[in-house]
Amino acid sequence: MSSISESGVVEAVGKELFIGGKWTAAAGGKTFAVSDPSTGKVLCEIADASPADGMAALDAAVGAQAAWAAYAPRERGEILRRAYDLLLHRADELALLMTLEMGKPLAEAKGEITYAAEFFRWFAEEAVRIDGGYAVAPNGVGRFLVTKQPVGPTLLITPWNFPMAMGTRKIGPAIAAGCTMVIKPAAQTPLSMLALTGILVEAGLPEGVLNVLTTTDSGGVMEPLIRDGRARKLSFTGSTAVGRKLLEQCADKVLRTSMELGGNAPFVVFDDADLDAAIDGVMQAKMRNIGEACTAANRIYVQSGIVDEFSRRLTERMSALPMGRGTEPGVVVGPLIDEAAVKKVSELVKDATDRGAQVLTGGSAVDGPGHFYPATVLVGVSAESRLTQEEIFGPVAPVFTFDTEDEAVTAANNTEFGLVSYLYTSDLKRGLRVSERLEAGMIGLNQGVVSNPAAPFGGIKQSGLGREGGTVGIDEFLEVKYIAVSL
Repeated sequence: MSSISESGVVEAVGKELFIGGKWTAAAGGKTFAVSDPSTGKVLCEIADASPADGMAALDAAVGAQAAWAAYAPRERGEILRRAYDLLLHRADELALLMTLEMGKPLAEAKGEITYAAEFFRWFAEEAVRIDGGYAVAPNGVGRFLVTKQPVGPTLLITPWNFPMAMGTRKIGPAIAAGCTMVIKPAAQTPLSMLALTGILVEAGLPEGVLNVLTTTDSGGVMEPLIRDGRARKLSFTGSTAVGRKLLEQCADKVLRTSMELGGNAPFVVFDDADLDAAIDGVMQAKMRNIGEACTAANRIYVQSGIVDEFSRRLTERMSALPMGRGTEPGVVVGPLIDEAAVKKVSELVKDATDRGAQVLTGGSAVDGPGHFYPATVLVGVSAESRLTQEEIFGPVAPVFTFDTEDEAVTAANNTEFGLVSYLYTSDLKRGLRVSERLEAGMIGLNQGVVSNPAAPFGGIKQSGLGREGGTVGIDEFLEVKYIAVSL
C-alpha cells in the first residue's frame, strides 16, 4: 500500500461525465472540487453536470436499451465477472482512493472493495437464472406462459458513505437484468464511481449502458429525468426525507422504485448474552464506517443486570480506538464526511447530556484541520433524547437500560424506521421470539453485521421499499409478463 501514490490514484480517475460511452466535459465546462475530509484540502476538480447533461445521459440510456436487453444473459454475466476480477486486482488503489475522498481507514476501505466486488460476482451468476413459468389454466383449455423482461432504462442515485458498494449493489442487478442506467453518485464521493466506470468499460460494457453524472445540483439534474417518463425505474439510497420527495416525483410517471432509506437500529442485549460476543458485536454494528451507516447501532438497550459491566467494557474498547487520517497505520476512527456531520453529532450529544446523559468517553468535537469526532459512549440516556429518533451517523454509542423483554421490544420498535435490529441472547427460543417481534427488514441475531450480497437487504416502515441483493435483488429490475395461450 505504501508504494501507491495518493496523487497517482486521483490522477488515474476520469474527471469528466461519462455519457454514451464517452468521457465528456459538463456543459459550459463547469466543475466542482472534491476534498479530503481529513485535511479539508482539495483533491481535484471534476465535471459538474447540468440538466442538459442529464438529458443527454438519459437519451444515451434510452438509445442503448433495446440492444442491451437483447444481449445473451451469459454475456452480461461475463462482463460482471470480469469487472469483479478487476476490482479485486486493483483493491489497494481503489481503497486508497476511497479513503482520500471519504475518510474511512484504509483497512475498512479495502474491505468495502471486496464487499462491492461480491455484488458483481453474485449478479454475474444471477444473470443466467432469470426464470419464468408454464402452467395449465384451471379450466384446461389454455396455458399460462410467464416470462421476465428488463424493466427498462433506470435512474440510480447512490450515497457518499459506501461509494463503491452502493454503486455495485445497484449496477450489478441492472446489468444482469439487461437494463441501461443513468447513475448519479454523491457529490462528496464521486471518484470511486468514476473509477468503477473505467473498470466496467475495460470489462466490455457496451456504450450507452452506463451513464454517469457527477453534479452539485442533484435535484435540478435528476428531477427532469424522473418526470421525463422514458426512464422506468428509480433506485435510491439515502435519507428518508429525500426519499419521500423522490417518491412524489416518481408518482407522476408511475416509475418503479427501490428505496433504501434511513435507519435507527436498536441493539438489544439480554442478561443471558455472551458478553464478550455482545461487545464485539456492538463494536462492529456501531463503528463500521465510523458509525456513518444506515445499519449502525443507533440505540443500545442493555438489560439492567449487566448494564454497568457492559458499559464499562464498551467504554474501554471505544476509548482505545486510534483516531486520525485514514491513511495512517492503525487508525480506526477517521474523519466524518464534512463539517455539517460534525455539527449534527455534536448537537445530538449535547441534547442527550442536557437531558441527563453521562459521557464516559469522548463527547466533544476535535479542532481541525479535518472533520473529526472521537468515539463516544453515553449512559443514562433519556428516552426523550433526540438521538432516540434521529440517525446519529457518527461514532456515538448511547446506552439505555431495560428490565423486561416486552420493555425492550417496545422501546426498540418505537421509531418510524425499520431497517435492521440486533439482539444478543443465549436463549434460542427468546432469540427467535424477539426476532419475530422486532419491526425491521433485517435482524442480526448474535451477529453485529448483517450485510451480505447473497442476502436480501432492505427495510420496512420508513426505511424503504424493495430489497437489494439475494435472489430477489434482480427482480427489482425485471417486469413479469404473462402470455395467455389458447389451445
